[in-house]
Amino acid sequence: MTLTAIIWGVAFVAQSVGMDHVGPWTFICTRYILGVLVLLPVICIGTKRRLLEGKGTVLDHDIRKNTFIGGVLCGIFLFCASLFQQYGIIYTSVGKAGFITALYIIIVPILSIFLHKKIGLNEWISAVIATVGFYVMSIQGQTGVNIGDILILVCALVFSMQIMTIDRFVDKVDPVAMSCVQFFVCVILGMIGMLIIEKPDLSSIIAAGIPILYAGLLSSGAGYTLQILGQRDLPPTVASLLMSLESVFSALAGFVILHQTLSVRELIGCALVFAGVILAQIKMNNK
Repeated sequence: MTLTAIIWGVAFVAQSVGMDHVGPWTFICTRYILGVLVLLPVICIGTKRRLLEGKGTVLDHDIRKNTFIGGVLCGIFLFCASLFQQYGIIYTSVGKAGFITALYIIIVPILSIFLHKKIGLNEWISAVIATVGFYVMSIQGQTGVNIGDILILVCALVFSMQIMTIDRFVDKVDPVAMSCVQFFVCVILGMIGMLIIEKPDLSSIIAAGIPILYAGLLSSGAGYTLQILGQRDLPPTVASLLMSLESVFSALAGFVILHQTLSVRELIGCALVFAGVILAQIKMNNK
């Protein structure tokens, strides 16, 4: 999950640069096309391995069914969250977008309560600490609420639903195949908007080539697959806290790649986030 956060953190730089050349629908569609192309060979390798192990080339019926259903649901949530995020970044500052997106670390345990899952005291405390850290690190200047803030808030909610959906299916699916299905759903939905709303030309896509390649090959192809694999061994609240580190690594990537510097306040925010993540992994006796 930490590796996933690193990949996603650097992807913020790619998303920012890519949006200088193409629209949200085009960026989403092209990045997830690459994600699908990355995972297809992996699926073929897995099929070959099952054949060599005498397990046949076809997965169990229940696994195939859950992989398809889970992949479609996750794909819908992932696409909607990505679209709200891409549009939200247009209308609000990156700092505010980072904080508002981070609210999924609070939304996840709330959703878990509705699903009758017990949330530990340490996870609640760590979620609060991490949220304060994101606030200290990310909020800059303007504090009013605009359309961009609302879009990013919806993004956080939908990301939370995707996290919970993965937790629901993760033990009953082929994780790589499920990830491929969700990307394919994103491609289909993204292509509709790309062709109807934006109608991009090839030159603009080529201009955004490097950001799209990173977002497609690493952020999508590798990152979301690692997310599914990582959530097999972690409760969703802890997983969401670890994934929330993407904003910290985003700040680091901005320093290294874009030569942006961190203020003392931002460094304090980073420290609070790391403290929250550590606390989330400490077991407490809840009475």
